[in-house]
Formats: sequence, structure tokens, C-alpha cells
Amino acid sequence: QVQLVESGGGLVQAGGSLTLSCAASGRTFSSCNMGWFRQAPGKEREFVAAISRSGGSIIYADSVKGRFTISRDNAKNTVYLQMNSLKPEDTAVYYCAAEAGRWVITREPNEYDYWGQGTQVTVSS
Repeated sequence: QVQLVESGGGLVQAGGSLTLSCAASGRTFSSCNMGWFRQAPGKEREFVAAISRSGGSIIYADSVKGRFTISRDNAKNTVYLQMNSLKPEDTAVYYCAAEAGRWVITREPNEYDYWGQGTQVTVSS
């Protein structure tokens, strides 16, 4: 089992920045690939970014590429999502997720085994 707790969400003006954190406990964090997803009201959950166990492999959704940065600190059991140049369309509940069984990172939410409770990000225009 892996327990995930997100933090760092809030209200920010368009063009601003936020950094989300996801603290993990339970199963060895370094054995999990990690992902960030988001869900806006009335929409399906969508992939944002993912990072491999070592941090050596990273992928982003096209909508956030160049603006968001995912990183992890295995010593602190934490994954981060640095969000810059935020837009109103980035408004959503952001979730972190852990995946323990694949060799490569994935964009598919169904492949992730553990999820946090989510943190709200609201970007005002």
C-alpha cells in the first residue's frame, strides 16, 4: 500500500505559479513511477505529467509542456509539480498517483495503483 497526500493548491492569477507536493508513505516510494493528473468540473480526469522511479524518464501532456515541471526527491518520499504561466484552463483538482508494476511510465490513469485525495488549483483570469 502507498498513501499519498497532496498539498500546495490554491487560488492564483493567470500567469502566476504554484508548486504542488505529494508526500508518499507506505510502500517504498522509490519503487513507484509517479504521475500527476487533473480533473475539471464536468470533465474526465486527464494526464498531466509522469516521472519514472529514478527520475530519468519524464513525460508531459502537450497542454502543459514548457510550463509545468515534474520532479521527485526519493530521500523525502515526495513528488512535485512546478506550475508556471498558469492559465484559467488549468483550473482543476490535481491528483498524484503511484504505479508500482510497470517498467515504463504511462499516461493511462487505469495503470496507476494508488491515488491521493486531490488538491484544488484555481486560476483566475
